[in-house]
Amino acid sequence: MAKAKSSNQSKRESPTCTDLTVLELQEIHSAETQLGRALPRLAKAAQSNKLRQLVEQRQEEGERILKEIDAALDEMEKSPGRKKNVAAEGLINDAREHIQEIETGPALDTVMIGALQKTEHYCIAAWGTAKSLAGAVGQKSAVRSMERALKEGSSFDEELTQLAEKEVTPALLSQESADAQDDGDPRGRSRRSAGSERHAST
Repeated sequence: MAKAKSSNQSKRESPTCTDLTVLELQEIHSAETQLGRALPRLAKAAQSNKLRQLVEQRQEEGERILKEIDAALDEMEKSPGRKKNVAAEGLINDAREHIQEIETGPALDTVMIGALQKTEHYCIAAWGTAKSLAGAVGQKSAVRSMERALKEGSSFDEELTQLAEKEVTPALLSQESADAQDDGDPRGRSRRSAGSERHAST
């Protein structure tokens, strides 16, 4: 048993700090590529104009991040690679499923904000790790890119929170209140019924 354990351990790799920096940048590149493909659909599904603007802004920032990572990897004589970031894929697929399952309105906007923030928090963690590693190996351009991404990511996250608190959540609660009032008000049902009859007779 001890011999087998030693054999398994010998197969493990011991990447250098530079190797880990490249890996992190490749992971971020994959995440931003996947996110960039999904964001136009999220923007289209949003009811809130402000949410749509934020999503479009995030797409522009992601395009810049990709260009900067390409440049950093080129400096290191590495390519973005083809390995897909499965963590980002799961978060993005979750957002896509919500769009398919929930009709356009405050509820979908609320869920999309949550999905975007979960994805952004993952990105912020990845950017922070890449910044630290890049700094350790002297990759100054990557450090500057990640610092800017961290600043913009924090701002994006805060703007999403403010949008939820000031606009989207109140709109959702207002809609729920109106629906509950209509369901519990016989006069409301009568008005809707009469309106339907008038529409049918025209």
